[in-house]
Amino acid sequence: MVGRSQNWLSRHIRERVARQWAAQAAALGKSNRVPPPEIRDEAVELHRSLTRFLQLSDARLPRGGSNAYLIDLPPGTDWHWCPMMLRGRMMPDTLSAPQDGQMLGDDVTLFHDCRHRALILCQRRNRRATDLSPYSLTLEMLGFSGSYLALSLAIPPEFRDRFSRNHIVRLDIKLHSERAIKIYGRLNIAQGPNTETILRQLGHPIEGRDCTREAEFDLGYADLSQRPVDKVWLDLLFEAPYMNAVTISDAVLSRHPRAEI
Repeated sequence: MVGRSQNWLSRHIRERVARQWAAQAAALGKSNRVPPPEIRDEAVELHRSLTRFLQLSDARLPRGGSNAYLIDLPPGTDWHWCPMMLRGRMMPDTLSAPQDGQMLGDDVTLFHDCRHRALILCQRRNRRATDLSPYSLTLEMLGFSGSYLALSLAIPPEFRDRFSRNHIVRLDIKLHSERAIKIYGRLNIAQGPNTETILRQLGHPIEGRDCTREAEFDLGYADLSQRPVDKVWLDLLFEAPYMNAVTISDAVLSRHPRAEI
């Protein structure tokens, strides 16, 4: 009975808050006044929290075949991870002229130095049976005039434990592009003031539909110390991204032990 009362009270509070914000929006639409800065700051924070809630809840909805990629992971794989941009809705789902450092959720950030920001990012729902992730992300590169374009994928903290030279980190990714383009993966491991990087090209240039690529980052060749790992992230680097469109429809990072030599 207590649980039912608490659920009713929580729902009542949420409905009351929703009505208050709806009234604020209606009043603002009928006047030319500028809303108080503190009210707008509250709205921004609420919007950020609601967007994150929807993205996380959408990623947990059941979807047939969403774990099919587990079949192909190497023996001994102890964790796997797919970025949220492919698992849950982005709001908004289309971004025009994104800024350098534009975040696409909690774990993906776009970096570029194009002064005119000649980019469009669009998230779409995957519909084909062969698509393993619920969503895909398309980067439309128009008159891009910058020298670099990268998507940075931040690996969650719970997967940073026990990173050592005895592991291999693997990227499995499916993408397609309108024109041939070289894409690189760069794994970065930060330990205190030092950051170790491993760069791999994702096979031959990407061109056409359903280009599946694998890249392995052998930590046996990395200069890692015994101190804890502070941060791990993977950069997807796009070479000469001019007048092109690249779609990422699946991406899975995983870790498995390297063979003893």
